[in-house]
Amino acid sequence: MRTLFIGNSHTYYNDMPAIFRDICAEHGIDMQVTMLTKGGMGLDYHADNEQTRFNILYGDYDYIILQHVAHPMGEYAVMEAGADRIMEWIRRAKATPCYYMTWTKEGDEASQPEMSARYRRLAERHHALLAPVGEKWWEHIHQHPEVDLFYEDRRHASPAGSRLIAETIFEALGI
Repeated sequence: MRTLFIGNSHTYYNDMPAIFRDICAEHGIDMQVTMLTKGGMGLDYHADNEQTRFNILYGDYDYIILQHVAHPMGEYAVMEAGADRIMEWIRRAKATPCYYMTWTKEGDEASQPEMSARYRRLAERHHALLAPVGEKWWEHIHQHPEVDLFYEDRRHASPAGSRLIAETIFEALGI
């Protein structure tokens, strides 16, 4: 199987796609992973990047994971327009899309419902899967305050945070 991750630093920190691949292997699934990432960039950037279109259409991926810029998230219309363009290619490629919902920065948990709503809206709009990472992130922090999911910059994921991300994506894919 093959999975393409499209996103930014919230995808590439700690080589999270490799952690996802390892989780797949732990479950007896041979998964190849590829990532198209650029720090601070959202789905609009990736929709304008020819490499994104080429990889989706010709990469023979089973799953495509989509992650938008998180801090700040920006205007929903920009996120939606980029997602719409990318989704056209995903549908042509007959891959399964999955939105990777991010989390709000430390100290701003109150903004998570808005971030979650945006990803849920896109997942419904595009009949895509949703990995509710942001919601699981805050749930995990409340249940396990001894585990620091944040990297030292207090925005990105620590290794434990990246493991939670990869596990949530694996669960969302249902493989």
